Amino acid sequence: MSKKAWAFLALAVVVVAVLLGATASAQELETVRLSEVVRSVFYAPQYVAIANGFFEEQGLEIDLSTAWGADKGAAALISGSVDVGFFGPEATVYIYQQGASDHLVGFAQLTARDGSFFLTRDVEEEFEWDNVRGKTIVGARIGGVPQMALEWVLKKHGIEPFVDVEIITSLAFEAAVGAFEAGMGDYIAQFEPAMSEIQARGRGKIVASIGAEAGPVSYTVYHARKSVLEENPDLFVRFTRAIHKGQKWVFSHTAEEVAEVIAPFFPLIDHEILVQSMGLYQSIDAWPTTPVISEEHFLHLQEIMMEAGELEEIVPFSVLMDTTIANAVVGEGK
Repeated sequence: MSKKAWAFLALAVVVVAVLLGATASAQELETVRLSEVVRSVFYAPQYVAIANGFFEEQGLEIDLSTAWGADKGAAALISGSVDVGFFGPEATVYIYQQGASDHLVGFAQLTARDGSFFLTRDVEEEFEWDNVRGKTIVGARIGGVPQMALEWVLKKHGIEPFVDVEIITSLAFEAAVGAFEAGMGDYIAQFEPAMSEIQARGRGKIVASIGAEAGPVSYTVYHARKSVLEENPDLFVRFTRAIHKGQKWVFSHTAEEVAEVIAPFFPLIDHEILVQSMGLYQSIDAWPTTPVISEEHFLHLQEIMMEAGELEEIVPFSVLMDTTIANAVVGEGK
């Protein structure tokens, strides 16, 4: 056999070995079915962890689905159709109070504040909170944290929701922005990048951050069924390691760099808008640097729920939140 033939054969062997190795590696990955409450740039550290291969490093493959609602995400988790549910802990509180035997438990936190920004239709307005008296705000779903946080902020500024100001709460999450741009309401509270997009079109102006005004809360948390968390803790340790790495990556990179990585998850969003959204979230410390759920912030969430009339009695932190896994993951890096 000629040298050329031997070289070709050797190359073929290497290629086959690489392909077989890649196939074997893919087969070794354990699939985690993850349900996110909505698709939002607010969850940038999660998309960074997926895009940068941080889950694969932990032997995990993420099967990501979007529930479009905390209630739907919690229902999917309870039914066993997903392994991890990513949504606000208020849903966990509601379910626990209904007497669920195998209730949901939060084990890692991704966001530490409400992600809504407040926008006025009048681009010339010199905004102060007292301006909203007698006006109409396009809000969110009653019982959801975005709406409850908005009400908390209004009361903080001496404005009684639904008395001093009208709040529209009947619109679906994905329909609110379109309704505002069609002429409904004087103000709107909504997540990014929708507010920056309205502002870029000259149809409004961002004037406040609901998250900055309401203070730190346990806002969006990864949950599992209590029994599953106890049966397979190693899976959730590896999952949390990947999330923590995503959090650290976002903390140490610029808005431009974060936008570049998460862009494939948001193909319809203009790059400059995406960069602006990342900058806004970084400016309010929207993302904690660790996945450890704060007992103080979980208590504040329940205070907001009680003020909104959605909760009568505080649920102990230790019942619904478990920091064991997140603390162990954070401790590995020390």
